[in-house]
Order: sequence, then structure tokens, then C-alpha cells
Amino acid sequence: MTIFVLNPNSSQHVTDGIDHAVDPMRAASPVPIETHTLVEGPPGIETQAHVDGVVAPMLTHCAQLEDRASAFVVACYSDPGLAALREQSAQPVLGIAEASILTAMTLGQRFGIISILSKSIPRHMRYVGAMGVMDRLAGDQPLELGVLDLADQIRTFERLKTVGASLRDTALADVLILGCAGMTAFRTDLEDHLGVPVVEPCQAATAMAIGRVALQKTR
Repeated sequence: MTIFVLNPNSSQHVTDGIDHAVDPMRAASPVPIETHTLVEGPPGIETQAHVDGVVAPMLTHCAQLEDRASAFVVACYSDPGLAALREQSAQPVLGIAEASILTAMTLGQRFGIISILSKSIPRHMRYVGAMGVMDRLAGDQPLELGVLDLADQIRTFERLKTVGASLRDTALADVLILGCAGMTAFRTDLEDHLGVPVVEPCQAATAMAIGRVALQKTR
């Protein structure tokens, strides 16, 4: 049995970053952890149309893995198809946005989200509102970099430092969330630079998946 972490976009370098981010957690997991790329997805999930378009192929991909699955992690910050996959699968299903927000609320009172683009923010606001935790949100600010742009690590980290400092100092966030699976490489450095906890969503969701699998073993 295996925890499957699925990147719903087709960019292998994003999946590689996710795999690197969760690799230290493999030693703590009671089952193997595999990362997968949804080859039918767009290079980056940046619009509502992208979010909606990956749901059907993602469900098909996960159905083929169901017999080997201990849990699924949907590794896109829009949590595409999360409810549908929970309906389809008999196993635990974690979305990285939901998991990161829940984790952030255990680390501070007010969380800030660092988005890739301004047009991502309305989707995040709908989701935070649906979770009923708007009163814990300090703010959501964009890097104005697309998913593929995040591969430029120097430019991305400079933007992360600027936007993170704004959320910390102006919005008064005491914990930050990296609002895209393409930002996995920056958590530790950003946390050290800003002096506040930074949540990497793929790690947060994978940790919850490990916990759910461990809980199942107590039955």
C-alpha cells in the first residue's frame, strides 16, 4: 500500500520539487510515498478553467491506483476535485490547500497566503470562506509569477521575501503559507529570513496522510 501524491499539472519539475519536499517524511511513513504527474494537465494550474479541466483525468488516474492506495494527496493549491475524489475513493484524500490552512492555524493566530498571481486570490477567498476561517486570514498577496516562472529561483525568492515581509509587517500575519506546489524549494530559507513559521502545503498534506494511515493501523 502507498500514499500517492499527485501533481495535477504536467510539469515534471514541479513534481520533482514535491518529491524532494516530502522525501524526509518517507522515514516516518508506515507505507511508501510516491509522487505522480498528471500528464493530461496543463503546465501550470493558474485559472478556474485549469482547475475544472483536470478533475476528470485526475479521477481516472486515481481510480487506476485505488487498489494500491493507502491515501491520496492532491498537490495543487486549488485542491481540484477534492470532494469528487473523496466520493470516489475509499481511502483518505488530502488537499494541500485545506491541509496547509489547518496546519497554519496550529502555528499562529493569523495566517497569510503567498499566491502566484492576483487572479488566484478570488479562488483562495472562496475556499477560505467555505472553510469558515476568514477571521483567521491576515491577507493573501501575489508574487505575480506564473507556475513556470517559479523555476527562476533567484527571482522567486526575492519576490517571496518582499511579499512575505508585507504579509508579516503590514497584514500582521504570524504564519505564512506558500500558495503553490511550485514553491516547495523555499520554505526553510524563507522561514529563516522572515522569522515566522512558513507552511509548505505538500509537506502539510503528506504529514496528515501519514497520520491518517497510522490511525487506521490502530483499529
